[in-house]
Amino acid sequence: MLYCIDQATKYLIAENLHQGDVVPVLGQFVQLHFVTNSGAAFSLGSGFTWILSIVAVAAIVVIVVLAPRIRSFGWAAMFGLLLGGAVGNATDRLFREPGFGTGHVVDFLQIYGFPAIFNVADIGVTSAMALFVILTLRGVSLGGTRTPLIKTTPTAGAS
Repeated sequence: MLYCIDQATKYLIAENLHQGDVVPVLGQFVQLHFVTNSGAAFSLGSGFTWILSIVAVAAIVVIVVLAPRIRSFGWAAMFGLLLGGAVGNATDRLFREPGFGTGHVVDFLQIYGFPAIFNVADIGVTSAMALFVILTLRGVSLGGTRTPLIKTTPTAGAS
């Protein structure tokens, strides 16, 4: 679902706006600002698009390999968000201009005060990483069992 929304929004932006166009949605707080990005988050690694393509495909393979081991709803949601985001941006890198493996990702969401322009796939990846931290801190395994990170022992005389 995330992948479909990501690709549909990128299609609509690319078909209806020119690069650099800015369209206010909620005044200056939320704007559509069409740019393309050859790098990763915050345009880091702009000259290494083909490496980012390989890393994205590797991440997708790892997620697919781990999927049968997931028995936790939280981990399933986390990997689903990560997979949708990774496939969304990998699709751009593999099939958009300027060419296979070096394509630029379509970014278009700009929030006032936030230092980057992003897309729906980026929201999925960021949400997945937040969920990853929460699940890890709560000690939830892929199998759904919970092992607290901090074990407490009862004090003497406690009943």
